[in-house]
Amino acid sequence: MAEVGTVTLWGKIRSQFASALADLFDQSRPFGRLALVQVLMIMGDTLVTISLAGSLFFSISPQAAKSNVLLYLAITIAPFAVVSPLLGPLIDRGQDARRAMVVLSALGRAVVCPLMALNLDSLYLFPAAFVILILSKVYGVTKGALVPEMAAHEALARGHGDSEFDDANGYAEWNAKLVLLGTVAGFVASIPGVLALKLIGAPAVLYLDAVVFALSGIAAFRLPSMKGKTRRTAPASALQSKHLATLQPVAHPEVTAALTVNALLRGVAGFFVFLIAFGLRRIHAPLFWYGLVLGMSGLGAMVGLVVMARIRRRFSEQTILVLAAILVCAAGVLAAWVDAIWIQILLALMIGIGGSLAQPSFDAMAQRYVPVEVQGRAFARFATRQQLVWVVGALLAVVLPLTLKQGDVTIAVVAGVSVIGYSISRFMMRNKALPRAVQHHERD
Repeated sequence: MAEVGTVTLWGKIRSQFASALADLFDQSRPFGRLALVQVLMIMGDTLVTISLAGSLFFSISPQAAKSNVLLYLAITIAPFAVVSPLLGPLIDRGQDARRAMVVLSALGRAVVCPLMALNLDSLYLFPAAFVILILSKVYGVTKGALVPEMAAHEALARGHGDSEFDDANGYAEWNAKLVLLGTVAGFVASIPGVLALKLIGAPAVLYLDAVVFALSGIAAFRLPSMKGKTRRTAPASALQSKHLATLQPVAHPEVTAALTVNALLRGVAGFFVFLIAFGLRRIHAPLFWYGLVLGMSGLGAMVGLVVMARIRRRFSEQTILVLAAILVCAAGVLAAWVDAIWIQILLALMIGIGGSLAQPSFDAMAQRYVPVEVQGRAFARFATRQQLVWVVGALLAVVLPLTLKQGDVTIAVVAGVSVIGYSISRFMMRNKALPRAVQHHERD
């Protein structure tokens, strides 16, 4: 029975990836062009990571590792200080601003990568790396706002309205396919990246990266333009709070509640990464255990993305978000109860699945409820808050000398609190007579 289940799951993974790959190669569709940009961008990000790869944990003392981690966490959050208040409004400025920001993100990194290659042993490396991170976040933020825009192009091409597109496919399925393609692209790019690093050195990886980002820029130029076309109309529920959303794009109650759950799950993921890294060092576990945990987390993300495309046809994004949090909570409880190294592999799998179910669901809700005119700055704020919570979770694992069991209990509690809080929030929303448009979308 277990073998049959494994074969079935593998068949579903292949089927879903084949579907996403078919969309990627169909460059006549706006989604296919966006998918190509996504693949090239993630390949570029992967090569940057490989080029800057060092022994963050295992070849230096634990205290030095903590210092490096704290510096790393500070660097990862710093770009949002630029992206959210400054670049967010620019993304929403004009009909083709989002396409222009993607082109800027790609070509900017194509220029900076060779500069990093020439300054790997210089202090100039750090400002260059900071620029790379900012441009990476610009694409990540813009992609969320581009999904509804590409959907609008497809709907207009078919002579349908956006609501018909949304009901037939769902933004969540598009989001899941983009993440799935990006995940596979990252694995593919790691092969030549690691080979170049071992055989030639980090500068060779960065020069290769410059080529990949240049191709990304060319692909971004091919994204369809909104000039001469009518942008989609936001749902009635979003239009009623449009003025408020301009000032605070997360004002819609559905988005606010979902953001809290998704951010907490992101925090759990950040916490778990460093809990395992330092927890395994404290018990002097072999390095391969850390590799197994990370590999299982990646597999969980793949499984979740495959499942996402199927269960969205039966459940709303709100329900999927709750299921994701419950799954992580249950896995945390089981891991704490068993209290063994091998159970951390299962926990990593469940956290990977939960995260890959939650993020596309939240993105789809934001794309639906937030007015399209302010989605750029909205996604900038969403990304900032989620990254902040991820950093807080990571910091707790770095600063507090927690055992693996104590960490598992913490994961279970945080995920459980998110389920309870979200359930209470949605119960209160249902009893506050939300606009009919919102209630209609909840049933979809």
